[in-house]
Amino acid sequence: MMKITSTFTSVAILLCLLAVPQLRAQGPPFQTDDPVPVDLHHYEFYVFGGLDGTPIETDATGPAFEFNWGAIPRVQLHAILPWGTAIPSNNAAYSPNGTRPTVFGLTDAELGAKVAFFKETRYLPQIGSFTMLELPTGNANRGLGVGKAWYKVPVWLQKNIGNWLLDGGGGYTFVPQTGYRNYPYGGFLVKYAFGERLELGSEVFSHGAEGEAAPQFRASTMVDVGGYYHFKNPNEQLLLSYGRSVAGLTENYLYVGMYWTWGSDKSPSATHGGLLSEPGNMAGRNMN
Repeated sequence: MMKITSTFTSVAILLCLLAVPQLRAQGPPFQTDDPVPVDLHHYEFYVFGGLDGTPIETDATGPAFEFNWGAIPRVQLHAILPWGTAIPSNNAAYSPNGTRPTVFGLTDAELGAKVAFFKETRYLPQIGSFTMLELPTGNANRGLGVGKAWYKVPVWLQKNIGNWLLDGGGGYTFVPQTGYRNYPYGGFLVKYAFGERLELGSEVFSHGAEGEAAPQFRASTMVDVGGYYHFKNPNEQLLLSYGRSVAGLTENYLYVGMYWTWGSDKSPSATHGGLLSEPGNMAGRNMN
């Protein structure tokens, strides 16, 4: 069972003011994801918020809830239920997209499946996918959703080297909705473990233009920094990252979250190659 501490209360209040991007792949707290599913018979739960702001609009979701389940060997099932706030800049230069009232409500929910195709070896990285289906649960007329189902199809790689961990890859987003467009995205992340409690990392993440109806109407490349703090209970962590664009559209990114994991191993093979799938494990094991 999860142990919910007093840390949860303070973080949950903060999350009500934060945001997550509407059209983005994420590997909490970073935007670059990883190819390692949750261990068999294990579970993950996040409560989180973040920020994705451009000159047109700041998109917010918070609080948001993520649940991951190691359903079968090398396969993770995934769901996110997010509430959000759309805060237009109300700058006439971005009319009509950036000129409307601020709204709050349920945004587009997410379902997904992470599959490990190849395990990491001494010389080769682990390779997998994390396909996602975004459900049109948000009210598109109020600016809280896209209005149709859309999809993200990436391939991710991961390699452990001592205390270092490398994640990278990318994919394509398909958005069959008027005003939006299909676009590529990708990133590269480097993380380092400092002892038993702290891990820090930095990533470069890019995405293409997402359409005239999206706040990210032009391509952008961001540099993000962040990491994980492990509490005394090893199954409980604080996640944080922040970044801003260095090329293309001006864009800011922020993620803050709390993470819990629990479960039991049913057999000696319940882990995939010894790599545990908690978001911030020490080097030599999966982080994300």
